Amino acid sequence: MSTKSNVFAMFACLRPLLACVPVLLASCDDHDHRYLYEPQPSGPQASIQFVHASPDAPPVTVLIDGVVAVPNLDYGRGTGEQPIAATRHSLTIQAQTPGTPTTVIGPITVDLQQGSDYVIAAEGKVASIAAETFTHVLSSVAADATRVQILHAAPAAPTVSVYLTPPGADLASTAPLGTVAFEGALGPIDEPSGTYEIRITPAGAASPVLYDSGTITLAAGADLVITALPNTGPGTAPITLAAVDAAGDNTTFPAVGTPAEVRVIHDSADAPPVSVLLAGSTAAPLVGSLAFPNFTAYLPLTAGAYGIEVTPASNTAQVLIDRNGNLAAGSVYSFYALGTLANIDALVTRDDDRRFATQAKLRLIHGSPSAGPVDVYMTAAGAGIAAAYPTFTALTFTADTGFVSFAAGTYDLTVTAAGSKTAAIGPTAITLADDGIYTAVARDAPGGGTPLGLILLDDFAP
Repeated sequence: MSTKSNVFAMFACLRPLLACVPVLLASCDDHDHRYLYEPQPSGPQASIQFVHASPDAPPVTVLIDGVVAVPNLDYGRGTGEQPIAATRHSLTIQAQTPGTPTTVIGPITVDLQQGSDYVIAAEGKVASIAAETFTHVLSSVAADATRVQILHAAPAAPTVSVYLTPPGADLASTAPLGTVAFEGALGPIDEPSGTYEIRITPAGAASPVLYDSGTITLAAGADLVITALPNTGPGTAPITLAAVDAAGDNTTFPAVGTPAEVRVIHDSADAPPVSVLLAGSTAAPLVGSLAFPNFTAYLPLTAGAYGIEVTPASNTAQVLIDRNGNLAAGSVYSFYALGTLANIDALVTRDDDRRFATQAKLRLIHGSPSAGPVDVYMTAAGAGIAAAYPTFTALTFTADTGFVSFAAGTYDLTVTAAGSKTAAIGPTAITLADDGIYTAVARDAPGGGTPLGLILLDDFAP
């Protein structure tokens, strides 16, 4: 996701499934997996729900009896409960890989019994991914209760104790909700609705705390599957939680205190070295001095609202860019200062730092104000572009392709004016590896204009 507006991207919402107090920032998904497939079954029925909990797998597609039931289910997301014929079914899970999907689970046979509810979770890294099935009797949730089922899907975490307590309760004198190993589950358990704190520790010990939700509110009548996942984003907590309710509403909960991360890229070719200030503070700048075409590492910041100013490093009283916005806990951003000095502006992207074992991820940013619209070619090494069709067409200044998956290999990256076969950049040989993340940013020459070049980020510049 990218924006050139004056706010950073933040997804923060309160769901009927799990109403968050202000200290928690929740990413949410609007009913995108409420229904699985049609037609609805007749005769004896069971209920089924899917969770994607494989940390290095791309989005997956679930097929039931050879028919797509769930397309494009992303990591940490689940479907709503879906009625299904109570009988034997074939289940296949495919990873969305470049070219054609790759089957990573199945086909396997599942026997679904009438009146039972099944949660099927794809767990473990791709190299050892498996479908874990958890079942219980279908029943209604009382109006003053919340049903909670907790899945342990963090492969590197030990067997853990899960505490669901009033906020601030002393764990040393509190019994855990239960103990669960990787690929296991607790519950479902019906608890009185209200305000709680979820903490996870190694089994049999009150410390260290591997995960702390802070204060949350469990809403009345909700039926939740809460999955403990490996933390693939910022922060030191090894675990994060993701919840899905019976309707398919999804919410993620980074551990309390999880920071956001921001990096700064100087892509204004005729601008001097710049400082980046938070709330105008020159005493503790986020970036003291950054020259074109350099960039910072990702810098951790406490989640919340910020005013960010970009100034010449030599004159912090002269504000070139002034932006206000929010940084969401667990999220990663890039802040690009780009354009000519006379028209300098900011482009803010929300970055996806989760790696896929099955493919590389490449993002292209058009940051050259001199270039005009461009075509981008990704071709086999040495193949040239004369007979090739552009991989990306007519990208305008500040365009962002987002992360696009590519098969591992060596490519030639060539940028031309839109509709032309004359290279403005490249061909530049690039090597992409599975599990890799790559960003290439078009830029002007120092001082502006041609020859154009690239700022190479992420695994291009480890």
